[in-house]
Amino acid sequence: MSRRRSLSLLCSLTAGIALTLGATSALADVQPTGATPADETITTTIVFNVTHPDKLARYIHETVTPGSPHYRDFLSVQEFVVHYAPHRGQIQKTARYLESFGIKVDKVYADHLAMTVSGPASAFNQVFNTELANYQETAPAAHPHRRGHFHRPKSQPHLPKLLQDNDVLAVVGLSNEYQFKPMHVHTPVPHAGSTARLPVMSSDGNTIATGVPGQLTVGDVANIYNINPLYAAGISGTGMTLGIASYSTVDPADAYGYWDIIGLNYKSDRISRVHVDGGAGFAGGETTLDVEQSGGLAPAANVIVYDAPNSSLGGIDMFYTIVSDNKADTLSYSWGLPEIFYFPELNGGVDFTDTMTAQNQAFMEAAVQGMSVFAATGDSGAYDTVRDYFQPQGSAPLAVDWPASSPYITAAGGTTLPILAGYYFLCNGQKYPIDVPHRRAWSWDYVAAAYQCFGAKAFSVGDGGGVSVFWHRPSYQDGLAGIQLSQAGQYFPFFGGLDLLAGFAGRNIPDISMNADPYSGYLYLFGGALIGGEGGTSFVAPQLNGIAALIGQKAGTRIGLLNPQLYRLLSEYGYGPDSPFNDITHGNNWYWQGAPGYDPASGVGTPNVARLAAALSAEPAQAH
Repeated sequence: MSRRRSLSLLCSLTAGIALTLGATSALADVQPTGATPADETITTTIVFNVTHPDKLARYIHETVTPGSPHYRDFLSVQEFVVHYAPHRGQIQKTARYLESFGIKVDKVYADHLAMTVSGPASAFNQVFNTELANYQETAPAAHPHRRGHFHRPKSQPHLPKLLQDNDVLAVVGLSNEYQFKPMHVHTPVPHAGSTARLPVMSSDGNTIATGVPGQLTVGDVANIYNINPLYAAGISGTGMTLGIASYSTVDPADAYGYWDIIGLNYKSDRISRVHVDGGAGFAGGETTLDVEQSGGLAPAANVIVYDAPNSSLGGIDMFYTIVSDNKADTLSYSWGLPEIFYFPELNGGVDFTDTMTAQNQAFMEAAVQGMSVFAATGDSGAYDTVRDYFQPQGSAPLAVDWPASSPYITAAGGTTLPILAGYYFLCNGQKYPIDVPHRRAWSWDYVAAAYQCFGAKAFSVGDGGGVSVFWHRPSYQDGLAGIQLSQAGQYFPFFGGLDLLAGFAGRNIPDISMNADPYSGYLYLFGGALIGGEGGTSFVAPQLNGIAALIGQKAGTRIGLLNPQLYRLLSEYGYGPDSPFNDITHGNNWYWQGAPGYDPASGVGTPNVARLAAALSAEPAQAH
């Protein structure tokens, strides 16, 4: 597409964009339909414990600690197998045991931590002393690709002694229920009387930046977060590979079209797709924006999209495929589920927390291999379950999202950019100004009055953040001012109810934030249509993905787990004139307040990317 047409199209868009009404939907109701037929083929993945987990955790820490003899001395998959994977004999014994029941091994992953097996339902019932049952959704599906029927155990499966002796951690896939939701939000009512502004060029002289809230491009992101000095120095992601993990795939034509429209100079033929377990089977807006944002910020990097069916098995297979391939230098994931939804109290006594633990091992492997992984914290503010159940303000528990709560993932939070004069809602003849004078933690409390007039609900849309009640506080957050304990009096009222643990020293999220509010949000291209008023922390995770690739090119190496490095730099620089961070001291996520220093509404704040890249490139890696 020519530059002239690109500018013309964006100029026309600034006059107004049709915005769609987005609504949070409840989980579908389900009814049992009987036992799973004995001869129905079931596929699961057996995940083994890593050997020497404490040693692995120490080694990961050393890879991101300047001065350590293992600083950025990342492992290959083969080296990981030698040091941390179970012995081949354990895998073989497990395989022979399962085969004796008629369950066959379909695949052993290259990292030797997981193997996929399949067989009749009757065999799985016998091996794991449970009963698989089928269920049917009775409420309309909230997602067009959601399965209307699925199977899952009626009672807690039990590992036989031989599998325990062979260090099996989890059996994932006995349930194939649709699981995860994308962290993507639309502006639900249009701007009335908004002042249009002409597109302006970003300072790199290339990519179009509109400067218009709700219509921003990656050119605006480069301006806002000081990325342009890297482009000026020839840093554009050359030699790096971005990974996208998702439950939908992408039509590359959309991504290339978006980059053409904004005048981006990018590497051609850069997108490849890996369909795990047969793939998701459809192209989705979530994956599309992930590719457009990450690849737009690192335009010379390659992009690999890993997509899988939306289930616990699809998720586990996808992440173990990614770490076993070890091709992505950085990775983002913009889906999730409240971590408490894995607890046995909410699953008829069946404990699914081992699925989280099994996924966390994959994230540990990613970290020791030098892969930086980013996950969206969610878009329901401090009350993560509200998007699934319409809980009124004051009745929902504080909760955080998985896998953003993993200690081995960088949790990507959201802020709102300043939105000044000329933007307002018009309802029943009354103007409700949208006036955000400062960068602030993201919640829609500032439009709550207008929403009430429209008969809509602003609560609890905003930046996910808070305290895990499952994952202990990691050492890199110890002693950090602003770190919180889980709060008392938090109760989830569904499925028999759950009192959340109070006073728990849990993992705090987010780690770092960027603009996620759709009112100060973005354009993206999907299905050939350019759409505005888009946001959510699903934009932040891929943006950080692209930024990490730029930093990796500047440093000449993968940069590994970012979290300990962020908190170390905060300790070293604070928020002074050379700081890699901008402190967010205004706003809230409906509970946690933006405050000086770290807070669970915005993490360490937002990045100054050029300074962050300089700080993370100052220390040379150790020779391998």
